[in-house]
Amino acid sequence: MSEVERLSVGKYLSLGTFRKSGAKVATPVWVTRDGEALYVITGASSGKVKRLRNNPEVELAPCDMRGRISGAAVPGTAEILDAAGTKKAQDLAAKRYGLMYRILTLREKFSRGPSDSVGLRITPQG
Repeated sequence: MSEVERLSVGKYLSLGTFRKSGAKVATPVWVTRDGEALYVITGASSGKVKRLRNNPEVELAPCDMRGRISGAAVPGTAEILDAAGTKKAQDLAAKRYGLMYRILTLREKFSRGPSDSVGLRITPQG
């Protein structure tokens, strides 16, 4: 089983991004897969995106919804996607998570206004 397959088997992935100081900040996120890349949707103004603008390196590990790690961590790189790439990531998430994804996006739309979501393409190393 490849790293991409192993990391995308569960619904959640621990996405570790790094502060300028080098300190890791890990967040559980929904994960989807297309080929040898993993995709995540997050807020464009989130801390993850701010940290990735400074350093595209990430640490990935399977986890549960609370962020408890359930497998080995691997390094990777993340790319912040443009509008077309974000749409692809959103479509992948809608297909995989179905009703739960639609409920989440509706809730965000009513609480924050227009979506400020951005997609991330993540490539595990190893």
